[in-house]
Amino acid sequence: MTDDPEYSRPEAPFNALPPMVIAIALVLGGIEVVFQIGALGLIGGPDAVGWRIGAMETYGFFDTVFEAMRAQGSWPFEHLRRFFTYAFVHYSITHALMVMVFILALGKMVGETFGNLAVLVIFIVSTLAGSLAFGLILNAATPLLGAYPAAYGFIGAYTFILWLGLGQMQENRMRAFTLIGFLMGLQLLYGLLFGGSPDWVADLAGFVAGFGTAALLVPGAFGRILMRLRQR
Repeated sequence: MTDDPEYSRPEAPFNALPPMVIAIALVLGGIEVVFQIGALGLIGGPDAVGWRIGAMETYGFFDTVFEAMRAQGSWPFEHLRRFFTYAFVHYSITHALMVMVFILALGKMVGETFGNLAVLVIFIVSTLAGSLAFGLILNAATPLLGAYPAAYGFIGAYTFILWLGLGQMQENRMRAFTLIGFLMGLQLLYGLLFGGSPDWVADLAGFVAGFGTAALLVPGAFGRILMRLRQR
């Protein structure tokens, strides 16, 4: 045995991730695993094949349901929860895996910078922002599903970290928005070629919410924002 750091055991990948990021990924992945093994008939019997569709109908965010609640002025909990629960049900395993990759990669930076509580706050706020934008802006027949708005919230928080760092180095802060610009461009191109869904509105709202939430999490940031607004 030697104390030489060159011979120290490498750190496990999951140990390097903030616990809240791991927890969110495990919940999303665990739900998807249940859907997959249910579809294979390994648990739940014949009804398990339809678990995903049932979850979509019960927990997905539907614009028609949102508009009905607004028109009637009634907000029952079974539908209010849809503002958040849609993030835990995905269309497919590929849909879920892509979301988890974003959350694990960008959540690590956000968690290391702002802490575990901030990871949870950004996830919740971005999820809510996504469903609100989807319901208020669009008139969509298909439901909003999956944690992409939350993943984009982490992209927003990561963008803020870059924006802050570039500003301190006296460099062009617009470079911080390269990632979101690239992703939105890809979505636009995909939509033009293959007729994509309007979910990008929810994703963009999640990004804005993540960026704004991260800004408010920086000590003294709110005061600096007010000062800049007054100067303008």
